Amino acid sequence: MRADAGHAYHPLWVTARPAGKPGTAPVCRILVDRRFYDLWCELPARVGLEAATQFWDHVATSPGSMPAINGSCLLRGAAGRPRGEGWSRTIHYEVSSMARINYQYNDAYRTTADGDPHPVVAILTITYSSH
Repeated sequence: MRADAGHAYHPLWVTARPAGKPGTAPVCRILVDRRFYDLWCELPARVGLEAATQFWDHVATSPGSMPAINGSCLLRGAAGRPRGEGWSRTIHYEVSSMARINYQYNDAYRTTADGDPHPVVAILTITYSSH
């Protein structure tokens, strides 16, 4: 079932960890742009369960730091601009030589003006091709 089933329109959908429930609770909630949800679901088959899980674990615990295994960088220009107040610049993460994910994070995201703030990572794009 899709993440938005039975709910009002939301451009960002909650994702699950590819390898199942983590051993420790994640710091951030991981959201994916609805246009890339199907590509997110393909990630383990495309890059392997280990690489997909390494990405999820990295962004769930420390999205603003450099990953220990794969490469990442901040995008420049319009592609790197924050999506709004409180959002980071866009981070370009290389999951493998054939898969890249662009994401931003927000340490105090609210779904409504009076909602509780919580840290989230928004996966903005997923690309399955070489540079």
